[in-house]
Amino acid sequence: MRYIISLLLTSLALPAWAQVPQVVTDIPPVQALTAQVMGTLGTPVLLLEKGADEHDFALRPSQMRDIATADLVVWVGPELTPWLDRALAANPAPALALLDDPATQTQTYAPGHAEEEGAGIDPHAWLNPQNAISWLDLIAARLAALDPEHATTYAANSANAKARVAAMDTEIAAALAPLTDKSFVTFHAAYGYFTARYQLQAAASLALGDASAPGAARMSELAAQLRAGHYSCAFPEMQHDPALLTQIMAGSDTKLGAALDPVGSSLDFGPDAYDALMRGLAKNLSDCLYP
Repeated sequence: MRYIISLLLTSLALPAWAQVPQVVTDIPPVQALTAQVMGTLGTPVLLLEKGADEHDFALRPSQMRDIATADLVVWVGPELTPWLDRALAANPAPALALLDDPATQTQTYAPGHAEEEGAGIDPHAWLNPQNAISWLDLIAARLAALDPEHATTYAANSANAKARVAAMDTEIAAALAPLTDKSFVTFHAAYGYFTARYQLQAAASLALGDASAPGAARMSELAAQLRAGHYSCAFPEMQHDPALLTQIMAGSDTKLGAALDPVGSSLDFGPDAYDALMRGLAKNLSDCLYP
């Protein structure tokens, strides 16, 4: 009896284990940054499935349940994923919209694009690593508020992740420095943050809107520019059929580059996905544009 009582008293004296927040994320780069902050404490759920379009995605019932039971949903915002905005309206959960944070460096689409998008803010803000660095601290602070017992772990993980992103940013800047005078075409207008960060020529795009197909007039205009030699390379995208792009390249000397993946839809998700996304984008651009 004394042994049983001793065990009971010992168990009462032990500190209760803090429950790590259940976190849901929208796209691979956000999941990767959140996973780096959480470290070994937990793995954030990723909603966007491999190969899916971030602008138009249908959630499964199990994913709706993940949202409804989440302690925190970390997402870019409704400007990028309107399907998650609708899901949160139907199943309210604590959410962190990264574009809404004052520290996020936002920019508008180039003239002519905003009308197609329906809003002036370009939501592809993760393509500027300075935003990723800012978001790491933001995510760590929100997790620490939910789980104070692990606050120091979140802060330390965030510091390590920021150093990793900063080193990657420096390496990409050096690799792309010789290419600042090269012009190129992409499938849609997703690369403004990337080109601005690394002082590249602003990319022309076949589709002016994220969710819109290019019209005949746009295709004819861009085909004429390609034949006139205005662009060094044209890049298809992982989520889109390259046929339209190759069609308008006919009769031009423009080189066809590797398919770009601005959201990391082709990558294995996890803490390394953001680094892989950014380095892969820089490599594909450099491989085609390098003189």
